[in-house]
Amino acid sequence: MTSTSASISSMSAMSRQQSHSAGEDTAGPPAAGGSGAPDALDPDASSKGRPRFVYAGMGLPFALLVTCFASWGLSTDLTAPLVKVFRSIFSMSNVQSSLVQSAYYGAYFCLAIPASFINSRLGYKGGVVIGLGLASTGALLFIPAAHVMTYSLFLAALFTLASGLSILETSANPFVIAMGPEENGTRRLNFAQAFNPIGSNLGVLIAAVLILPHINTTTAAERAAMSQQELVATRSSELQAVMGPYVALGILYLLLAVSIGFVKVRKERKEEPIAASEGGRFMRLLKNKRYSFGVVAQYFNIAAQTCIWTYTLHYVTDALGVSDAVAGYWLQASLIIFLVARFAMVGLMGWLDARKLMLIMCCLGVGLSLFAMSSVNLVGCIAVVSLSACISLLFPTIYGEALKGLGADTKFGAAGLVMAIIGGATMPLVQSWVIDHSNAALSYGVVAVCMAVPAAYAVYTLRLKDPEKSSEA
Repeated sequence: MTSTSASISSMSAMSRQQSHSAGEDTAGPPAAGGSGAPDALDPDASSKGRPRFVYAGMGLPFALLVTCFASWGLSTDLTAPLVKVFRSIFSMSNVQSSLVQSAYYGAYFCLAIPASFINSRLGYKGGVVIGLGLASTGALLFIPAAHVMTYSLFLAALFTLASGLSILETSANPFVIAMGPEENGTRRLNFAQAFNPIGSNLGVLIAAVLILPHINTTTAAERAAMSQQELVATRSSELQAVMGPYVALGILYLLLAVSIGFVKVRKERKEEPIAASEGGRFMRLLKNKRYSFGVVAQYFNIAAQTCIWTYTLHYVTDALGVSDAVAGYWLQASLIIFLVARFAMVGLMGWLDARKLMLIMCCLGVGLSLFAMSSVNLVGCIAVVSLSACISLLFPTIYGEALKGLGADTKFGAAGLVMAIIGGATMPLVQSWVIDHSNAALSYGVVAVCMAVPAAYAVYTLRLKDPEKSSEA
């Protein structure tokens, strides 16, 4: 989003060097800290006119990375409906089935810091390739999981898949920034990010067309009355439907890994050494209220996003009495709204402070959540779907505000914001507990609470002066 310009510039900043080796072959990470731009990678990047969108020879690598942005959106929203799918297939409680999201988002938390070390040692390109390879392995693990028909193996496959995507995301964002001049780094990253909800919509559509219609509508009691042979046959058929899209996804990740691995990009520059210890960095970040509050806000933002999309199927089926397949189209609509709203928010940020816009949308989100709790009908379903517009700008806006002024601590700070994705693993457990003990409508009270935290962060940042280069809030 356009509101993240200052922070993205900090994230992509690198110390300028006076001499360059012409014709070097690969693209590199911007060094944390410093005030230079990625044009140190290409002294001829900016002509007398407008700067290049990407450096010469970087068009193909950039296009491949854009595909990666769409691919992890596809994976995330292909996975969300599995919460209800596995609940039906394995006759589990909502809490048990919500472990799907715990495994998925828990992997993001566990791999964020290791990903930053991978990037430091192997560069962003190496991080992208490793992430894609691991994601491919996780997706292909759906094959043995479907044959063994064991829920725990599916969770292991999802954890492996998301571990790869955590490394991929941590590497791809700054890699995109390094592919062109600093002047248009934010525009370049926003362009790449715009393909993420496109992938998300595709993921929901695939689930609605290829998975949900093939899930048997029998209840847990009816499954319990089946013979062992009949139950195995039913589960096998359902799990084969689940497996198919993930196998295709695994092949896609493998092809992307090979393609990016062989494509040439400009040679990476080594970051300048930072005197402070890792412990010193951590303490500086912890004491920086803009950053630490931003991590908390990001945690609740991701929690809200995951809760909204994971339990849309539950809400719609309860409110309208429709099948999961029909409810899947409501989830599809919410992702389309998210996509359209993301572009609309970019336009609005041209004349309204992004923090004010975030406050407005969060307050609207709280209101819609409370309305959905009290009006469990068609209008309530519309309110639930409309929540996607409220969350469309939160991730990049919080991300940008939290990273302002971090300087040399930016890369380590960025890893902390990725770790905040653990909100998507923990809060759905709370929401599923509410569903098990009441209903899906009341569970949207959890969403209301989650939306209130980024609203508070917006109020806090509006009272702050933008930092210069220091990490002080």
